[in-house]
Amino acid sequence: MDANRSQHTSLTAWWGSSPLAGANAPYVEELYEQFLQDPQLVDERWRRFFETLSGVNGAGPDIPHAAIREYFRSLARQPQARTGQAPAAVMDEELVHKQVRVLQLINAYRFRGHQLADLDPLGLTPTPEIPELHLRFYGLSDFDLDTEFDTGSLVGPRRAKLRDILELVKKVYCGTIGAEYMHITETQEKRWLQSALEGVRGVPPYPAEVKRYLLERLTAAEGLERYLATKYVGAKRFGLEGAESLIPMVDEIVQRAGSAGTKEIILGMAHRGRLNVLVNVLGKSPDELFKEFEGKKEHGNGTGDVKYHMGFSSDVDTGGGGVHLALAFNPSHLEIVGPVVEGSVRARQMRRGDRSGIEVVPVIMHGDAAFAGQGVVMETLNMSQSRGFSTMGTVHIVINNQIGFTTSVQRDARSTLYCTDVAKMVNAPIFHVNGDDPEAVLFVTQLALDYRTMFHKDVVIDLVCYRRQGHNEADDPTVTQPVMYKCIKELPTTRALYAKRLEQDGVIVADAATQMVKSYEQALEVGKCVAPRMLPAEKISYEYATDWTPYVNGSCTGAVETRVNLETIRELGNKLLALPEGFELNPQVAKVMDNRRKMVAGALPLDWGCAELLAYATLLKEGTPVRMSGQDVGRGTFSHRHALLHDYKNGNAYVPLRGLFEGQPDFRIINSLLSEAAVLAFEYGYSTTDPRTMVIWEAQFGDFVNGAQVVVDQFMVAGEQKWGRLCGLTLFLPHGYDGQGPEHSSARPERFLQLCAQHNMFVCAPTTPAQFFHMIRRQMHFTGRKPLVVMTPKSLLRHRLSVSTLEDLSQGQFREVIRDTEAADTKQVKRVVMCSGKVYYDLYEKRRELKRDDSAIIRVEQLYPFPEIELKQELERYPNAKRFIWCQEEPMNQGAWFPSQHHMWPLLPKGCKLEYAGRSMSAAPAVGDPKLHAQQLREFLEQALGGKD
Repeated sequence: MDANRSQHTSLTAWWGSSPLAGANAPYVEELYEQFLQDPQLVDERWRRFFETLSGVNGAGPDIPHAAIREYFRSLARQPQARTGQAPAAVMDEELVHKQVRVLQLINAYRFRGHQLADLDPLGLTPTPEIPELHLRFYGLSDFDLDTEFDTGSLVGPRRAKLRDILELVKKVYCGTIGAEYMHITETQEKRWLQSALEGVRGVPPYPAEVKRYLLERLTAAEGLERYLATKYVGAKRFGLEGAESLIPMVDEIVQRAGSAGTKEIILGMAHRGRLNVLVNVLGKSPDELFKEFEGKKEHGNGTGDVKYHMGFSSDVDTGGGGVHLALAFNPSHLEIVGPVVEGSVRARQMRRGDRSGIEVVPVIMHGDAAFAGQGVVMETLNMSQSRGFSTMGTVHIVINNQIGFTTSVQRDARSTLYCTDVAKMVNAPIFHVNGDDPEAVLFVTQLALDYRTMFHKDVVIDLVCYRRQGHNEADDPTVTQPVMYKCIKELPTTRALYAKRLEQDGVIVADAATQMVKSYEQALEVGKCVAPRMLPAEKISYEYATDWTPYVNGSCTGAVETRVNLETIRELGNKLLALPEGFELNPQVAKVMDNRRKMVAGALPLDWGCAELLAYATLLKEGTPVRMSGQDVGRGTFSHRHALLHDYKNGNAYVPLRGLFEGQPDFRIINSLLSEAAVLAFEYGYSTTDPRTMVIWEAQFGDFVNGAQVVVDQFMVAGEQKWGRLCGLTLFLPHGYDGQGPEHSSARPERFLQLCAQHNMFVCAPTTPAQFFHMIRRQMHFTGRKPLVVMTPKSLLRHRLSVSTLEDLSQGQFREVIRDTEAADTKQVKRVVMCSGKVYYDLYEKRRELKRDDSAIIRVEQLYPFPEIELKQELERYPNAKRFIWCQEEPMNQGAWFPSQHHMWPLLPKGCKLEYAGRSMSAAPAVGDPKLHAQQLREFLEQALGGKD
């Protein structure tokens, strides 16, 4: 009996877990119905199971049941002889159920219709199976196609046959446009996009003149590439072949934006198609381009750059007046130009007071592999809605040629469905469009720009196209993509396909397309401008332009007057300490402010934080705006600045430097997102656009700048030589060996010094608050513009000896070399120690400890341009010195020793050599053990000042 009960229990458990259990019957029935319609629609395991059911007990094969059920349902809908209400109630419930399913189907097309869209001009992308886009997924069938349903939020009639509903959603979401917008969280934006997309039922019918203009622009795009390929065979140009629709797209952005009130459009793009955009959109002279191919272009005193990195600017006439176009210079480092463009746009918007972002618009063109692969894309998108960096929306265009150099397999290129998926992080709508449908390209261009204008947010156009040549014109792509390039070889060009279409539609006559090709080639032959609607110089009126002439011809050498009247300093200092009524400070911050009150009164020596804020205040007083960004800059990493104050009661923020006087210049202090590369690139773009504003980026710790090394290498230090771009950007890099380990000690001064040449920047390491004050002011009082890299203090911020007086601000200036005032009798000095930065104070105290009155310590405050004349004058003050030592806290292979010693050798007396005192060579910047750090310090201080001469 117990055995039977146990067996029964086991069978019950097994049946309950079986897919054939009663609870699973509807699911199994649905699978079986799919199997009867098409066996390939179900999983292989279910297919084998259902096949065993055929012919059971000699019966023939089963048939689908849906049609039979629908037949009986139709009978039920007919008038009944009896008066009972039950059948009608049943049918009402069935219709309600179907109505819900129809609305779900409509929404499914909005969510996933793009996956079935005809996007690939090559036709190589496999069409996925999307069950949610099939009628049967919702319990619907072909028998429901002529049934009317409410259309819900679908644009159009309130009720429509299911057949018509399907036709509409397929046209809108599965044509040559694939729209992704249902991930957007704002309902208003989604409804606006639904209305725009569904209202035109796919692509709107354009008039004949618009179609002919599209063909003319495609002819120009194709014509330039063909001409260059013939005239300069094998020369690198990174042509646009296969993506020619980009030209009418950018042209439409310019015209439509101009008609909406835009005055400036700033473009950024990589090398692919750049020459085409320069000639066919911005109006660069073909003759000038030909000279670049032939090596006849003059570069002046600079190095110049390859032709597909060069920038350009011009002015175009639109329905709303002239629009200034500027294409940013860029290096080969993909995507890094994006944040540079954003910074330039922000500067221009600030200059115009353009709070809506309508007057100045950023347009950034990307490659598909780079957009998915480069982290700076995410960083730049992350800035798009932040207070300190927003440009009120960017139009992103992805030139998606479905290959990155030689990588075309999606499993290798990315982990997302589309290369554009990263843009979903900021709720940007994404419009995928087939590049071989120019009218669809035109429509999504208009839609994207209108969205940006309406909602002031980023938008992405994914121009799905192909690359007709290799990565460059000397590359053979059939080595790695034989199938793709066989298809491309047999595919007519976008222009040819569209010309044929227009001819068939009667829009153009038989030889019109051929005549367009000839006309464009003739224009190229004479070298004249081939871009339409270019404004001649005499009609350009650009009231917000910056005249760079004074800065180009200006000087960044010699002494600069940076003193400020003592009364002005005190007046500004007191205003910095004034708080709004009822504003309560954190007790620690209140103590800082009390000390600053005493500093301004002259009762306490000035510390670094107070001197820094006074420097900004005096610049503002003189009419110079200041912009500072970086991680935690409002308070300062080391809680020393306190330029941004917070009410201890309610958290409200207050910036004293914004309330100095009525009508003062703008002061911005921005706690940035946790990014180095994009933020520094943004500030570079801002600085190269606005030479009148002091632009500062501060690293949280100096070594964090290595996360933005590409910005330093490719833009900041070389931009003037390559492109003639002036930049006054200032970098504050906290630097100093305080026993905090390898990661928070060094700002890597050796890297910057290695990059120094041709007076391309300043590298400074000030050691007093007054030096910091005058250095900041000097940067904006130079008549020229150069980047400034500053090794800023950490422990020195509160060092008892590293202080200044108010008189140091009102009477001094920035000293590139600081003499030793402790050595009373210069003739008694036998040893001269030269140093830079914080180590001076270690040497100073060590000398006192050892009572080495025969040693002098000279501070080199500016490491580049190296102050050879000033240092020589100081060395000559010690005629009896026999030993000359360079002392640094960095390891021997780092710091200033190797990059700067050649400046010091010629300055030494004959027969003397330059000695080194410091840490020995090391792969890491510093040790992690505080005890070992202290031991190393004692050893090299003894090396510098101990022993006999």
